[in-house]
Amino acid sequence: MVYNSRVLAFILATCIALTTTAFLSLFESIEPRALLVSGLLSLSVSYLLTFIVLEFLIFREINKIYKLVGKLKKKELAGLGKQKSGTLNPLKNINEEIFSFAELKQKEIDELKKLEVFRREFIADVSHELKTPIFAAQGFVHTLLDGAVNDKNVRTKFLKKAAKSLDGLDALVQDLLTLSQIETGQIKMRFEPVDLIKITEDVIEQFEDKAQERVIALQIDKQNQKALVFADKQRISQVLTNLISNAVKHSHEGSEVIIQFTVTKKFVQVAVKDFGEGIAAEHLQRIFERFYRVDKSRSREHGGTGLGLAIVKHILENHNTKPEVESNPGKGSVFSFKLSRYTAN
Repeated sequence: MVYNSRVLAFILATCIALTTTAFLSLFESIEPRALLVSGLLSLSVSYLLTFIVLEFLIFREINKIYKLVGKLKKKELAGLGKQKSGTLNPLKNINEEIFSFAELKQKEIDELKKLEVFRREFIADVSHELKTPIFAAQGFVHTLLDGAVNDKNVRTKFLKKAAKSLDGLDALVQDLLTLSQIETGQIKMRFEPVDLIKITEDVIEQFEDKAQERVIALQIDKQNQKALVFADKQRISQVLTNLISNAVKHSHEGSEVIIQFTVTKKFVQVAVKDFGEGIAAEHLQRIFERFYRVDKSRSREHGGTGLGLAIVKHILENHNTKPEVESNPGKGSVFSFKLSRYTAN
């Protein structure tokens, strides 16, 4: 907003002239013509003096400040920081403009600080996660090079362990790439009609052997033969894989994992329920963060990259939904999500 000193000077001069005329009219000896002349004279002099004061001492500098603030807004914060009041008080308005601009810049600074903290934590987490399989594989390989390679049994055993560590490293790198590509939009969701029950049955087949080793029963609780949704088949399969894999890993031996489907008019809800160690309430808000582990020592025993639930979250967000979790320590957890139901026209 640029203030016009001429307009305000005229308003102020008019007020002064009227006040002067009203005061002089109190004297009966003054003729109407003299009142008119004195009023015009008062208006002219007041306008001149007021204009000079406003233009050269106040408004010229205020307008310079407004132009500077306007340039900064256009350059840094286009479309943000609107004037809050329509008052004629230039000092109040310029104070609001500057305060608004400073507030927005402070938000930028706070956001940059958060990003810097996130960057440092992410680098530390990635370094730690990469170090574990690399050091393990190095140890096995160097042991073989130091002479253990001549013993056939030791050679086979150490090579298998080194291969397992490298497989874990490859899985971590692949998950990092997947997460990065989803976040940056490089991976586009390809929506099509998908039968959730069918792809869940395919995913369960991958974990049957692992479940049998721990005497865990994998069950599908379905009310319908089909649960059609409009989704990306590959990515939703990845979501189910991560959730079912976690359920098997964290279930007590001899228990079961149940995948439940609830079909409504608009949605299909999927719930993966386990009867395992559960998750304490203070961890529930953070379990979908990268590398966040409820119990780091036990999580590493179970394996995994620490990125599975973060990938689940981002895939579901790209489907305009989100994962939910309910858990009771010692009794198990339920991870669920819902997708828009597909109905053929």
